[in-house]
Amino acid sequence: MNSTSIRPIAFWRLRTRTIELGARTLVMGVVNITPDSFSDGGRFLKPGAAIEHGLRLLEEGADILDLGAESTRPGSHAGDPAGAATVSAAEEQDRLLPVLEGMLRERPGAIVSVDTYKAATARAALAAGAEIVNDVSGFNWDPEMPAVCAGLAAGVVLMHTRGRPEEWRSQAQLSAPELLATVREGLEQSLAAANRAGISSDAIVLDPGYGFGKRFDENYALLGRQPELLALGRPLLAGVSRKSFLGRSLAPLFAGNDAPPDARDNASLAAMVAAILGGASIVRVHAVRPAVEGARIADAILAAEKAGEDGSAQPQKAL
Repeated sequence: MNSTSIRPIAFWRLRTRTIELGARTLVMGVVNITPDSFSDGGRFLKPGAAIEHGLRLLEEGADILDLGAESTRPGSHAGDPAGAATVSAAEEQDRLLPVLEGMLRERPGAIVSVDTYKAATARAALAAGAEIVNDVSGFNWDPEMPAVCAGLAAGVVLMHTRGRPEEWRSQAQLSAPELLATVREGLEQSLAAANRAGISSDAIVLDPGYGFGKRFDENYALLGRQPELLALGRPLLAGVSRKSFLGRSLAPLFAGNDAPPDARDNASLAAMVAAILGGASIVRVHAVRPAVEGARIADAILAAEKAGEDGSAQPQKAL
């Protein structure tokens, strides 16, 4: 770790409020309202179960809830321009809006993000009280999305995705420099699209997109060079929780088979801490309580390093 990985203090302007980033890691808890998510598909498809799960994540310490109603797992047809086998905007909203509305009835002050690449769903969710649009396509799959986010003053997460989910398993392997250049260029293009739409930079957080069009070992190369993305000038969100590349690394412990998603939480925590030490201000996770605890330790390391660089560290008194 070096000074390039020390995240700056920044402010993130959301739809109705502004929050500080960088002083401590914020934890975004995932609520999948889908029948086919790679991690927990079907468990929270019914509104009551999803609301209960979201409330539990808030009790465990989640700062933000991220609600998603369409799976973007590898091999899916999410974002397919032909519309093949995708979840329609109407179906996505039928799943999402009752959970969003019910969550905000129970916890009116909660900060809720919607994981969608569809402008129509983003518009409906923001009108229902969401603060953030988390677009896994980085404004690339729906040309109307930037205008919707600008017009409704949403906070946005712009994620880098290389190709579409049905293409990920066949993409060529990239070297670490090639991958970083690809991610950086893609995020720069997303930032430019946001700027053209009139979205101010303080409304934007960037996500390198772990697992989204990155082959297994490429994710580790990206994680190791993540601090270089801080040069783009906006805070970073890292979503490494239960990703396939972690399951592949654990295969020797599972008789040569990739560890299943529900056996990846320890590995997820290790990768999450690495992402925080590499400058991430927000982490997107499935298991909130362990993430909150792990983030506190990573934050303590960053605070100690910053104090040492500032010359502000004070000698501890003997007990």
